[in-house]
Amino acid sequence: MCLAAAGRILEVSGSDIERSAVVDVGGSPRPVNLAMVPDAAVGDWVKIHSGFAFEVMSADEAAELIEITDELGRHI
Repeated sequence: MCLAAAGRILEVSGSDIERSAVVDVGGSPRPVNLAMVPDAAVGDWVKIHSGFAFEVMSADEAAELIEITDELGRHI
């Protein structure tokens, strides 16, 4: 089973498979590869797993994922 995190893109650099971003994940900036979401832009919310963004999502979807992962964290 894989668990994804939600994060908001703060800055983007590079191109193609080397396209990357700094993403705010729970208040912590993290480097993330954007190769699988070529249309993602600064301000977008993305789902992240193992350092790769794999889906752009709405702010409502991000809030729901954050709520779920926070709840899981309280039980671990």
